[in-house]
Amino acid sequence: MLTDMKKILLILLVAIAATSCVSLKKVRYIQDTGINPQFGSKEYPNESLDAYRIHPGDHLYIDIKSLDSKNSNPFQSNQTTGYQMSSEASIYLNSYMVNDSGYIDFPVVGKVYVRDHTMEEVKTKLQKTVDEYFQFTSVSVKLVNFKISLLGEITRPGTYPVYQNNINIFQAVSLGGDLTTFANRAKVKVIRKTESGSSVHELNLLNSDILTSEAYYLKPDDIVYFEPIGGRNFTFKEFPYAIIFSTISTTLLIINFFIVNKK
Repeated sequence: MLTDMKKILLILLVAIAATSCVSLKKVRYIQDTGINPQFGSKEYPNESLDAYRIHPGDHLYIDIKSLDSKNSNPFQSNQTTGYQMSSEASIYLNSYMVNDSGYIDFPVVGKVYVRDHTMEEVKTKLQKTVDEYFQFTSVSVKLVNFKISLLGEITRPGTYPVYQNNINIFQAVSLGGDLTTFANRAKVKVIRKTESGSSVHELNLLNSDILTSEAYYLKPDDIVYFEPIGGRNFTFKEFPYAIIFSTISTTLLIINFFIVNKK
């Protein structure tokens, strides 16, 4: 009888191990690239890489530098000196907000239409305007409010500022310290602000189709939610062999004790 009980416990142990550990197939990114060994690469075109276009509510940091030190620069009236611009809050407070009509109120010039313009187009437009007043000037335009929020099964959830022109979903995952073992990589939701409300895009990080998705490249104020896998509360990141074996040993000792006393 003791031998039969050992077999039963062994079968239970194998069953628990098979169902309680997270499979590698659920955590490996982009598993179906189908790369040709002869060429060693495969391209995935994505039209969503186009430069971001400005929307109402965006905040632009505009810096204009001039080599003409003899005259004051009237375009700097909304800016502060370098040491005052060290904090993120200071940059935000001294930026130009795009109003509902798509304009910014720029010193001297007045209202400048920037809606649906790229950063480069705004820079070119302002450069032409500034050149009418000064020579040897340099204009730079940055989007201040490019932030993304990472929620759910990620190591470091939170809101992250983005200091580059674009960021894709894998770079965002890297910002958050990678996903946890319990993240459902096949169902990642990107909540995106639209002019009429919000849209939800679902991404599968296990499939190469993600590289062509319109949500592969994130946009300002995107919220990315990494939901947990099914049965998360009953799944182990690392199988607790010590606890299981200790439980089995204790159980066998108890069974053996009753068998011996019964005889």
